[in-house]
Amino acid sequence: CFCRLKDFRRVATRYDKLARNFLAAVHLAAIVAYWIN
Repeated sequence: CFCRLKDFRRVATRYDKLARNFLAAVHLAAIVAYWIN
């Protein structure tokens, strides 16, 4: 799961300052990663 999330640059570099924005990006990336496979 973490390797798939690291493919998303926004999640890997954590540009978001707020934790809730970062968590939302992680949720979206996880949904996209599992939807593709």
